[in-house]
Amino acid sequence: MSAFIALLAQIGALCRKELLALLKEPSSRAILIAPALMQALLFGYGATYDLNHVAYAVLDQSRGRASTEILNRLDGTGVFERKRTLTSPRDIAKVIDDNDALMVISIPSDFENRLSANQSAPLQAILDGRNSTTAATAGAYLGNIVASYNQSLGHASGGISVERRAWFNPNLEARWNIMPALIAALSMLQTLLIASLSVAREREQGTFDQLLVTPMTPMQILVGKALPSIAVGLVQSTIIFLIIRFWFQIPLVGSAWLLYLGLFTFTVASVGIGLSISALSLTMQQAMLYTFFLIMPLMLLSGLLTPVRNMPVVLQLATYVNPLRFGMSIVRRVYLEGAGITDVATDFIPLLIIAAITLPLAAWLFRHRLA
Repeated sequence: MSAFIALLAQIGALCRKELLALLKEPSSRAILIAPALMQALLFGYGATYDLNHVAYAVLDQSRGRASTEILNRLDGTGVFERKRTLTSPRDIAKVIDDNDALMVISIPSDFENRLSANQSAPLQAILDGRNSTTAATAGAYLGNIVASYNQSLGHASGGISVERRAWFNPNLEARWNIMPALIAALSMLQTLLIASLSVAREREQGTFDQLLVTPMTPMQILVGKALPSIAVGLVQSTIIFLIIRFWFQIPLVGSAWLLYLGLFTFTVASVGIGLSISALSLTMQQAMLYTFFLIMPLMLLSGLLTPVRNMPVVLQLATYVNPLRFGMSIVRRVYLEGAGITDVATDFIPLLIIAAITLPLAAWLFRHRLA
């Protein structure tokens, strides 16, 4: 029995030593608390499927009492926000294509007359299928509101029927929403890690100082470090793209060259962030820690699972420094929508700005970060 107690005392002493070593350093204490705190807040506010803000547009060609009542009930939920009131069916495509609205409600001119004649009055809901989960939920909310109104009519037959039509994803399959986005998301994981380890590895091995005294300039070193990571990212994106296209049979609607132009720009911006992390890190362990600490917020604030418009305003502003948000937007719009260069030009601008800041920053840190 005494031997067992002595064994427990030895194990307890070792545990105490490890805890003291872990809690002694301020940086270690921050690592224990900060990631859990940040990820809990991000999951709580950012990763939510609750609909609290649905932008919609309406084309009301009836302008009767029934259509007005339906729209008033829709606006009164506090969930739906009317962004546009259209005057022509030709305006519907632009509203959906430009992401101005998740849903367009089209009410025909004979809507009121059909209800008065106790006939079925169709109401068309055009949904943005690029975010299938949110679109399906919004369509279900609309269906509940219409069903409640039908009950208030008290008709034995007829009433309002909702005809749903999803653009860019006719069957609202979740796979069509998630898989194209993975072309950017999965490649970023490996690209960011490879880039972040490139300089830290040489610092740890003691060869980076030798590299700095060569005739090569910091910009040349930057290019030499960046190009392999960019190549790896594009190869991984290609592998994922081929699986999505030929195994899962999700058709590419847009241009392949524009898709790869967007992926190249996105990968350059991601590599810039990775090289900046690597230049700041003194060891490979630090680089991996910083990278894994950063990956989770980038994923949550990208719109991969939940739309950015459903996040709080503060988090929406934070997404502007996230290259994954704009890389996924380009891939989804080109792949599913068939968007052209003018349609996705606004997504290229933030990526170019991120690359223009992070790459020169990494080159400067190569020289001025003390080993």
